[in-house]
Amino acid sequence: MTEEPVDGRLARGKLKRAAIIEATLRVVERDGVGSVTHRAVAREAGVSTGSATYYFATLDELLEAALTAASEDYGQQLQAVVERGVGELEAVARLIADAGGPGRTRALAERELNLMAARRPALRPAARHWRDRVAQMARGYTDDPARVREVVSTADGLCNQLLLGELVLDEHEVADLLRRALGGAAPA
Repeated sequence: MTEEPVDGRLARGKLKRAAIIEATLRVVERDGVGSVTHRAVAREAGVSTGSATYYFATLDELLEAALTAASEDYGQQLQAVVERGVGELEAVARLIADAGGPGRTRALAERELNLMAARRPALRPAARHWRDRVAQMARGYTDDPARVREVVSTADGLCNQLLLGELVLDEHEVADLLRRALGGAAPA
């Protein structure tokens, strides 16, 4: 069996695209979504503006890629916590609690990008990713659609309150609130 040769240009292109996406998230973290331009992102990524527009012709494409990357990162973090033997509810609680602490800047960037989805339909599928993961976790406890929506709403509200500095909660307190939203249901 022969191995396919690696196309160096393709590999470099993937790396450059990933660097542009990560730079977009850094710009949003530092300066907010309103500061995202092809020029600002290119400067942050250390590439030409032409490179940024080559990979992402419109700002919507750029923002969608950034939100998708942030959402996928949360999914990977959640999976990593679960793989360490932590229950999925507790893993969700840990990520929510981190939004008020060490994960605040990334969570704030992701939340700001999520809110843009209200005006930019192209962002909506990526914006639903985290809520879908929370709903999936809740369905492991209940098949009641209203209860699942309550858990998703609770998680969303807690994230907002933590980001606004209205609450200071650790992961155990968040987990308790999620369990309350589940009506005390045990995993199925």
